[in-house]
Amino acid sequence: MPIYEFYCHQCNTIYNFFSKSVNTEKVPQCPKCDNTRLKRKVSIFATISGRKESDSDEAMPDIDESKMEKAMAMLANEAGRINEDDPRQAAQLMRKLSDATGLRLGAGMEEALGRMERGEDPDRIEAEMGDLLEGEEPFLMEAKSKAGARREKPKVDETLYDL
Repeated sequence: MPIYEFYCHQCNTIYNFFSKSVNTEKVPQCPKCDNTRLKRKVSIFATISGRKESDSDEAMPDIDESKMEKAMAMLANEAGRINEDDPRQAAQLMRKLSDATGLRLGAGMEEALGRMERGEDPDRIEAEMGDLLEGEEPFLMEAKSKAGARREKPKVDETLYDL
């Protein structure tokens, strides 16, 4: 019995809806704004331990499910074709994933990918940067900004509504 997250742009709030069955089609109206149709969000269901509380203060990315599905299909398709001995290809794949999802890479991941793009050995990069990379989310839960503008962090309504 899944719980789906939906975002209301008008009141900048994330709502949780309970469904008695898997339902990927239904999109409810905003409980607060009434006539505003909500947008399904990609739920974050796991986090890396060591994540700081302040990391959750960033705005939710504006990604729709079809965009995420396409990005994951592209990743699966291209991952099978890369040469594991060429770190440049692995770095290019991560860049494509970031571009396809619209998510920014963390500073440590940016540095590691830059080094891989220059042809450095991934094992050496991991040995030198492992602690930094382990404590950092590879993708920041913040959409890439086109004009540098940032939206206020959405409120989260803790009520569990029926879908």
